[in-house]
Amino acid sequence: MLIREADTEDWHAVWPFFRTIVRAGETFTCPTDLSEQDGRDWWLLSAPHRTVVAVDDAGTVLGTAKMNTNHLGNGSHIASAGYMVDPAYSGRGVGRALCAYTVEWARTAGFRAMQFNAVVETNVHAVKLYRSLGFEILGTLPEGFRHPSKGYVGLHIMHRTL
Repeated sequence: MLIREADTEDWHAVWPFFRTIVRAGETFTCPTDLSEQDGRDWWLLSAPHRTVVAVDDAGTVLGTAKMNTNHLGNGSHIASAGYMVDPAYSGRGVGRALCAYTVEWARTAGFRAMQFNAVVETNVHAVKLYRSLGFEILGTLPEGFRHPSKGYVGLHIMHRTL
């Protein structure tokens, strides 16, 4: 698996699974009816932030990650990231590779920590992955997320020092 910078040509491969994940409404706090253009604008970041794709040997896009500052100004020393793995490739280490990549990017870029502001508590695979990579749950916003089938569930704030 290769992780490389995403370009606008990658969007046609990302959009189908991006749309599926967002419309399911189970893991992201963005509108479930996000248009393709709004999704593209939200996900494909420009420098100094980054968006990458994980591809196999044939060039098939398996997943994607975006990396950015968590806050501006005096909070800009904390990084954040978001991840999407094509469901057809889940369970193959793509998410782990993308998360490890973003942690190293943040460390190399001089960030002091990474923070995820809204990890849905029912997204147990993501929570387990992040914990295995050194993230801790700092707190949970009770009923901070309206899950389409589980009702109101918590949103974790997760953090790790770099």
